[in-house]
Amino acid sequence: MNRKLAGVMITMTLLVTAIAVAAPDVFRAPVKLRDVSASLWAEPFKGVTTDGKVVPGLFALAQTGVTTEPVRKAAAAFVASLNDAQRKKTLFPVADDEWRRWDNRHFATRQGMGFFEMSEQQRRLALELMQESLSAKGLKQTRDVMNLNGTLGELTGNFEEYSEWFYWITVMGEPSATQPWGWQLDGHHVIINYFVLGDQVVMTPVFMGSEPVRAESGKFKGTEILQAEQDKGLALMKALDPSQQAAARIRKDKAGEDLLSAAYKDNLVLDYAGIRAAELNAAQQAQLLGVIEEYVRNMKEGHARVRMAEVRKHLDQTRFGWIGGTDADGVFYYRIQSPVILIEFDHQRPIALARSNTPTRNHIHTMVRTPNGNDYGRDLLRQHHQKHKH
Repeated sequence: MNRKLAGVMITMTLLVTAIAVAAPDVFRAPVKLRDVSASLWAEPFKGVTTDGKVVPGLFALAQTGVTTEPVRKAAAAFVASLNDAQRKKTLFPVADDEWRRWDNRHFATRQGMGFFEMSEQQRRLALELMQESLSAKGLKQTRDVMNLNGTLGELTGNFEEYSEWFYWITVMGEPSATQPWGWQLDGHHVIINYFVLGDQVVMTPVFMGSEPVRAESGKFKGTEILQAEQDKGLALMKALDPSQQAAARIRKDKAGEDLLSAAYKDNLVLDYAGIRAAELNAAQQAQLLGVIEEYVRNMKEGHARVRMAEVRKHLDQTRFGWIGGTDADGVFYYRIQSPVILIEFDHQRPIALARSNTPTRNHIHTMVRTPNGNDYGRDLLRQHHQKHKH
């Protein structure tokens, strides 16, 4: 084993161990959670499209050669730790619309097991599931978002709505080497949907964000997120010549929230906007792929490699769109969209820390989706059910 890999493994082991044994002072469910309208997710799933019509034939049942066995074992161990009452609220059929009921806002009602109510063993097993599913980068960023939610509790004094432990895990289907299944993390500012079929993985929709984006004090001082996604997006826009920047601009001024594909937007109709990757030179295309990789590399390396091959196949059809300025400390929104991936980055207005109509770099939302019907692995699931009658 090389020194770099050994160091990563030791770091991740210490991270999971430290998290598992660090018991918070108080485990309490938020008291101000409320339901959202069921009508927002009740319409039949279609997926994100450009014109309301799903482009067929984009996704195929295949062997990737990248094992998912560690994920299956970790999920099975977590499920085995649940008692009957916990299983009832945590386990759902693989095709259940529970997948779609996630909400990145802090006040939504959740299903599943909350970290705040897990035993020490269950928290360790839940974190091991995340560790086996995500890359070191992805796990760290997920935990950093959760921890910054704890920082938000410190800054507001509102520990009944904000905590690093107010996150819930659900499992869809039975963890299997051959049958479809998956898991979901649901909570404020981080949502991960992770679908597995054989050795194929679909990890979308994924929402990550935070307010604040860095902890200047408190328990998690020094934690900072989404700076690479921010800086690489800005560097790409600045690498375009004036005519290319004009083609990329969706709108000049950024006045508020521009993220379009967050909660309850599974069937979003969103036409292409911005400059086509085919109009970029080789260096600019490499920068574009580098921005995309910042999001895709939250998956394990092998699955990220498969996903990036899918992205490259449709590179000429990929668009890069921009709203806002290009100042070193300015605020902006960008969108990367192709038939197989949708990425959004958005500087948001302050909500919990202040009330303002002006977007800030201290509140960021990001979104990654698989358009044309394969969020939650739905298109792969459809093909599986066609091939194997259920």
